[in-house]
Amino acid sequence: MTLKPDEIRKMNREERMKKLRELRAELIKLRTQAYLGTLTNVGRIKQVRKDIARILTIMREEELKAASGKEGTQS
Repeated sequence: MTLKPDEIRKMNREERMKKLRELRAELIKLRTQAYLGTLTNVGRIKQVRKDIARILTIMREEELKAASGKEGTQS
């Protein structure tokens, strides 16, 4: 199941961090299965990597938005 950007934006920071940890653990497990030759769905690795990237991108966007908001008030 692919995470949609809207779904990620609806999550709070703690939920995003939890999901990020889960996806990273799943990626490690998938890579291990690929190494051992027991992986059945090789496309899942790509999907998990993209989900991780989506979460990190949205977290960075919000970080930058918060920083730009602070800069505007300090002038």
